[in-house]
Amino acid sequence: MEQLTLAAGHQAQGTLTLPGSKSISNRTLLLAALANGTTEIRDVLASDDTSRMLEALETLGVKLENFAENAWRVTGCGGNFPNKEADLFLGNAGTAFRPLTAALALAGGNYQLSGVARMHERPIGDLVDALKQAGADIEYLGNDGFPPLKIAAPQIDLSKPIKIRGDVSSQFLTALLMALPLSKQQATIEVVGELISKPYIEITLNLMAKFGVQVARNGWQGFTIPAHSNYIAPQEIFVEGDASSASYFLAAGAIAGNVTVAGLGKDSIQGDVRFADALALMGGNISYGDNHITATKAANINTIDIDCNHIPDAAMTLAIVALFAKGTSTLRNIASWRVKETDRIAAMATELRKVGAIVEEGADYITITPPAALIPNAVIDTYDDHRMAMCFSLVSLGDVPIIINDPNCVAKTFPNYFTEFKKLVS
Repeated sequence: MEQLTLAAGHQAQGTLTLPGSKSISNRTLLLAALANGTTEIRDVLASDDTSRMLEALETLGVKLENFAENAWRVTGCGGNFPNKEADLFLGNAGTAFRPLTAALALAGGNYQLSGVARMHERPIGDLVDALKQAGADIEYLGNDGFPPLKIAAPQIDLSKPIKIRGDVSSQFLTALLMALPLSKQQATIEVVGELISKPYIEITLNLMAKFGVQVARNGWQGFTIPAHSNYIAPQEIFVEGDASSASYFLAAGAIAGNVTVAGLGKDSIQGDVRFADALALMGGNISYGDNHITATKAANINTIDIDCNHIPDAAMTLAIVALFAKGTSTLRNIASWRVKETDRIAAMATELRKVGAIVEEGADYITITPPAALIPNAVIDTYDDHRMAMCFSLVSLGDVPIIINDPNCVAKTFPNYFTEFKKLVS
């Protein structure tokens, strides 16, 4: 297995332009494909996840043109994919697999969707159950409740509200919201239980509105899509810099110096931008501009006890910052970590212990008590999870070298992460 050794560092200094948001990139690519008209999408993230979405759309017959660096011209098909039969391989890209499942379930055609072994362990039953309420014809090809899937033409009936659980993954609701306008019927969704990761639903609703579909919302428990809804290409759209990726560099600034991330600002539509607020609670000095955020070194890193439901991905970075505090920190309401690229609660607990931390994990929380001194040269397993690799790079700022196994897993969202990280750290 390939390994990367990061040298001991004690300072992080500089400015970084962020890659595009994965969540926004894949949502925008699919909405453009479903729209009437042509959309030019700029600053699209170049990564494994977006590659899987682009490959799938091309296989479905959508006309795509890479007309400039990280820029795609998408000629929409008005919700009617030209290819009515396709076998799609989507890797471990949840932001491609879930929305495509819903769109294809309502589009009319015969499709098979599969991914890597880990994707076949990530639950999708709640989304499939919701789609079946709308008349979708979906069959499990392996274990019930999990990919791979076989999809056939539906018998759409939206006369009753569609019920969907809100406490497993917000991607299920996102997928349903994005797909239902294809029916041309009025559709109502009722969320059962507490909706997690609400800011990701805000991204979805914001982007749907940019493509001409306004969703009526009843708090976080009900959503209504009007009859005769149509996605209309907005001609040009820019993808924000990725707020989750920003978390590593802002944390580096708060731990060890002065770091500015460009491509993201105070008016971001991404919930993970609020990571900066959590970092400020831990003592980081944060300042916002229209298109940048700066973090400078904290006099002391404070412990934190925080509900992380609103920043599930960026919260992983807080677990590493907690290593630099004096005392025990607790991250709560993170049950969704267990159904991500890996079981992130278990993985984080295991790897934090390698650097000397005392860790307690629960069904939906983790507590971290830092060691008196970080253990140097710890070998960190990354579980084919990009965020594990990026998070643990920050341990090196404790003036200890650290070894990252399978560093190239960062290609999922940030292929040149370690190059950029090394530019800032000394």
